[in-house]
Amino acid sequence: MLRPHKVGAAVQKIVTLKEVTLITPTASMDATVHGGRAKCLQRLVRLDMPVPTTVAISFQAVHGIAMGRMPDVAKILSHFGDAPLVSVRPSSQDPDWGGPGAILNIGMNDARYAAMRDTMGETAAAALYLRFIQCYAEHVARLDPESFHLPDTPNGDTLREFLATYEAETDEEFPQDPQEQLAEVLRSMARAWEGTTARLLRQAKGAPADAGLGLVVQAMALGVGAGECGAGVVQFVDATTGAPSVIGRYQSQAQGRDALSDKDRAIYLTKDKRGASLEDICPDAFAELIRFGSLARKHLREEMQIEFTIQNGQLLILDGVRVQRSSRAVVRVAVDLANDGVIPREEAVMRVPPSALSEMLHRQVNPGAKRDLIVRGIAASPGAATGRIVFSSNEAQASAARGEACILVRRETTPEDIRGMHAANGVLTMRGGVTSHAAVIGRGLGLPCVVGASDLEINAKKHAIIAPDGRSFAEGDVITVDGTTGDILSGEPAMLEAALDDWFRTLLTWAEEFCDIGIRANADTPADAQTARNFDAQGIGLCRTEHMFFDGDRLGVMREMIFADDADDRRAVLERLLPMQRSDFVELFKIMQGLPVCIRLFDPPLHEFLPSDKAGMRDLAEGLDLHLSEVMARVAALEEYNPMLGMRGVRLGISVPEIYDMQARAIFEATVAASRKGAPVEPEVMIPLVSAVREVELVKTRIDAVAAAVKAETGVDFSYRLGVMVETPRAALRAEDIAQHAAFMSFGTNDLTQMTYGLSRDDAGRFMSSYVRQGVYVEDPFHTLDVEGVGELLSIGAERGRKGNKDIVLSICGEHGGSRAAIAFCRARGFDYVSCSPFRVPVARLSAAQLAISKSETI
Repeated sequence: MLRPHKVGAAVQKIVTLKEVTLITPTASMDATVHGGRAKCLQRLVRLDMPVPTTVAISFQAVHGIAMGRMPDVAKILSHFGDAPLVSVRPSSQDPDWGGPGAILNIGMNDARYAAMRDTMGETAAAALYLRFIQCYAEHVARLDPESFHLPDTPNGDTLREFLATYEAETDEEFPQDPQEQLAEVLRSMARAWEGTTARLLRQAKGAPADAGLGLVVQAMALGVGAGECGAGVVQFVDATTGAPSVIGRYQSQAQGRDALSDKDRAIYLTKDKRGASLEDICPDAFAELIRFGSLARKHLREEMQIEFTIQNGQLLILDGVRVQRSSRAVVRVAVDLANDGVIPREEAVMRVPPSALSEMLHRQVNPGAKRDLIVRGIAASPGAATGRIVFSSNEAQASAARGEACILVRRETTPEDIRGMHAANGVLTMRGGVTSHAAVIGRGLGLPCVVGASDLEINAKKHAIIAPDGRSFAEGDVITVDGTTGDILSGEPAMLEAALDDWFRTLLTWAEEFCDIGIRANADTPADAQTARNFDAQGIGLCRTEHMFFDGDRLGVMREMIFADDADDRRAVLERLLPMQRSDFVELFKIMQGLPVCIRLFDPPLHEFLPSDKAGMRDLAEGLDLHLSEVMARVAALEEYNPMLGMRGVRLGISVPEIYDMQARAIFEATVAASRKGAPVEPEVMIPLVSAVREVELVKTRIDAVAAAVKAETGVDFSYRLGVMVETPRAALRAEDIAQHAAFMSFGTNDLTQMTYGLSRDDAGRFMSSYVRQGVYVEDPFHTLDVEGVGELLSIGAERGRKGNKDIVLSICGEHGGSRAAIAFCRARGFDYVSCSPFRVPVARLSAAQLAISKSETI
């Protein structure tokens, strides 16, 4: 016989009853006031589902509880009869924001245990009481959970031990008054939500700092007792693929989500040859469960996970939450709901976050995989890749030739690393930001890339990297680059493969219907162009021709040109590059099949094509039959204090015009060749880094002369459009003059951001996180377009450009072009298109469609 306990009374201050609402079909409720769980339960009640009596406590009331203002607990419990037995669950506005764990069986005490023992037996009654004591001790009294480990066979002896332990630990008897129990549970859950740790956790999930918590108090559906009793969870789609499927578990003589944690005792829901199922032992309840799932999908317009209890064969619905799902499932569920007429296509497009498409385009680390973190850098190019560590491009190419996956690790990459990046499965650099060389090329190739991992050290002598915790990873060790999160992991965690399935393509087709701005791709090679075409890009908005010169034997020819003594010698060497470049352009034009192709003329300084170490210089001297001293002198002569602001772009084109002459001829000869075999081609030739109208005049005169020569030589007439890349503040300010000589202006926001801020994008990663954390910048300006500063230059350039040429075509072709903020900016200012990396085209299309739909909804 259990001893009677003194009844304690919690000190209460009554708050307005409107903050506590009995959930009925007609009750005034809102998810922004009472939370998503409470509102969902009301919807289930409206669908005549057997939901136990439930009371919702608002965000304001829960905040008051945390501050010491307790609602009228007696009135809350009055909804549950003379001997209340209830549970309390959190109800945040968004279920993904989490909340404190549910507490069941509030109201269990000595008297209630004695009464239940007589009706359902000692084991079942003791199980209910023990579970409540355990939760109360851990979450309310904050006692060590190890002292309250639930036994396999609950009984009165164990119960007495629990009560004695509680009293010994607290110097108080376990509370017996249901009002006191409930008041303390509410206070504990409210304070847990207001705590610093909980706030940081939910902010990490995207919740605002002041996000509110509601609570729902619900009559207990016991799940234990006579007849068939138990609890289970069911959902009707696969959380990974989104395919229709009845998934879940059921456990007899259980409560809450026991069936998911105790796989040994749980059984299947549907008939299964591997063992018993709910459909076998309780077919009527199972049929009702399936019907309720279909009903919820149709009327709640969502795929729901339903928590249920069976009490003596009768089904009760305790809760319904949105099924947690992978990016692949997000897309399929949205498309299936639209195809079934549950939601319109516009809503399906709006339901898919652009980041979900980005994840689907690449392999990802399985969310359930164990992650052994080495270091965290900047997530520069999404996707995950595993491979053996290599430290040079040559090693990467050798590894690829052997069929071995590798990760290229560099302090920072240069254009000379292009071939190594093509060969590698992923890239890791110690320096750089989201628009560094490695990041830009990685996104273009769809190559997972993490940059700015400055806490990692390279030991060149030992060919190893040293982690912040002191661990050493040598060349050949296996690591994983997670370019979606910025994590570098040890070993090979489980992966999820890319999923460009029919649902993915259907969603993009729908997005195209609503998209009201052009989406082009930055593509430098035929392979890039094919990727862009596969993703239905509306053309190429930026082809960086210099990347073609780093491929194969072309680098050697390019170096010969650099070492040529005069213009005639340079012209002779460039004649050997002409057919190579022409064939590249022919291939690009064929792949794009008549869509516009914007080709940027040569941009980088010449020193980028030369080796920087003595070994490379010796090889070059041998290849050119020169003395090493001559090579070193030439390399030194080409060095600049600040190459980004030196002789590059149009400055190089004017100083060494033979390069642009060769490129123009290659473009126009390719235009003639491609037009003979397919759709007419109208290339767009773009002059980079202009800052003065005279630069445009000089280059335009030479390009026009080359075009006239090709027309005369081939007897074929063709048209082309010449434009400029606006990357300097002066070009934006003088856009009215420049536009009079240009058919289009494409804003290169990477360099424009560098020059506006006076900040190197390769060095920004060293301190940018500190700047953002301290509020100097809202976000890394190389990651998110600075609409206030850089954006003002874009607006000025666009406005003045239109004054100089009312028909001028305006676009963004920097890496910002694929971001939602940049697309919104361009739409608002009437730009014609944005251009981004090929693998960002689907993301950009979806973002543009969502912005267009949002605008139409507000009109």
